[in-house]
Amino acid sequence: MRIAPWTVPLLILTCAIASQAATQQTAPQEREKKLKRSDLPAAVLKTVNQESQGATISGYSSETEDGQLVYEVEMRVRGHGRDVLIGADGSVLEIEQEVALDALPAAVKAGLLQLAGSGKITKVESLTKRGVLVAYEAQVRTGAKRSEIQVGPDGKPLAHPE
Repeated sequence: MRIAPWTVPLLILTCAIASQAATQQTAPQEREKKLKRSDLPAAVLKTVNQESQGATISGYSSETEDGQLVYEVEMRVRGHGRDVLIGADGSVLEIEQEVALDALPAAVKAGLLQLAGSGKITKVESLTKRGVLVAYEAQVRTGAKRSEIQVGPDGKPLAHPE
């Protein structure tokens, strides 16, 4: 049996396309979509106005998380980043607020430094969900590698990431 010279490359290409199509069907659709202020629903806009007093807004976006449409507003307040995640009904779901490492409670700072090991903490944020402070997360750089660590409000490592 003779095989044409183009048969093997065609077979490889067909497998690659089929594999990508299968991956796209099973992967959750959680792509962030950039928005304009005028694209926000009235309930979300009302919450944005309340949460952004005294802030400079840098952008709006939406995405689907766990089957629910959510909106995010990115802002800066007194030089610190603040991201607010808002439900379609206008409820505040989550707030990530940039915090200076030296402004953290001693136990939280110690916990983050211990988890960072020899890495350098480049940014720290408090994470509040539905009005309750649930964690502090830090971005860590170790050489060229970047990672993220989290501790609870008590400074102890979390059982699961928030």
